[in-house]
Amino acid sequence: MERKVIAIVGPTCSGKTKIALDLALKINSEIISADSRQIYKLLTIGTAKPTTTELNLVKHHLIDYLLPDEHYNVSRFEIDATKIINQLHSNKKIPVIAGGSGLYIKALIDGIFDKVDSDEDYRKELLLKREKLGNAYLYDELRKVDPESASKMLPQNWKRVIRALEVLHITGQPIWQLQQKQNRNSLFVFYQFGLLWDRKTLYQNIDSRVDQMISDGFIDEVKNILKLGYSSELNSLNTVGYKEIISFLRNEIIFERAVELIKRNTRHYAKRQMTWFRKDKRIEWIDVDSHFNSDLIANIIHKKIIES
Repeated sequence: MERKVIAIVGPTCSGKTKIALDLALKINSEIISADSRQIYKLLTIGTAKPTTTELNLVKHHLIDYLLPDEHYNVSRFEIDATKIINQLHSNKKIPVIAGGSGLYIKALIDGIFDKVDSDEDYRKELLLKREKLGNAYLYDELRKVDPESASKMLPQNWKRVIRALEVLHITGQPIWQLQQKQNRNSLFVFYQFGLLWDRKTLYQNIDSRVDQMISDGFIDEVKNILKLGYSSELNSLNTVGYKEIISFLRNEIIFERAVELIKRNTRHYAKRQMTWFRKDKRIEWIDVDSHFNSDLIANIIHKKIIES
């Protein structure tokens, strides 16, 4: 018997949460979040977590799982999600994955390969350090955390040094270990469904969500996180929404500018997500319009899974 897993993917503000909820209710199953920020406690409004009502309707995994200062990466996600999938299969349930973190979903489906994709923000951070502190500084950083890889390159090979640091940051594993791994055969049969929106409508959704986040108390949420003693430099807070509000609280930008930047940067993020997901030809895309009906889309997916 096929060990089926359903994945609902797409850009931010595309309705993944609601569709996954409706689908899980139809098939009496549970949801595994593939969102690299919803995994953190306290980050609620800014990550658009499912509501308390939604969380009570269907069991969600890997939401409110860690404190903001705990480290998490794609390698841990693959291990954690695989364990949950096995548990659900043992209970005769088809797991539903929902989230927009493409690297997490790819790692779960294909395993972690020697070819790891980029973390654009982290790469920019490393390039800035190189510009300010030089090649030797980056090389020393690599030597501290991954001496084996560092021994195989020179400081002047700064692109390779940055790549090794980036891979370790993304996967939690040294690049030399990943290069020794063979591609695995998946234990599961994945059915991926993507939500395809008209760009203009999606961007309107994003603007509306940001306005709602502010109305719901997003600024107070960020103030509370910082008041509890969490550093604004944490990786969990280095994400769209939180970093702009932190800049506002530091009086680096005015409120209106912060909101404008959140909307703009979220649109850019959505565009990057779509670029990522479109590369995977296994995804079956479902057209979504302004008359969004999550129950109807959940029915379409349900029917396809039954007939598969």
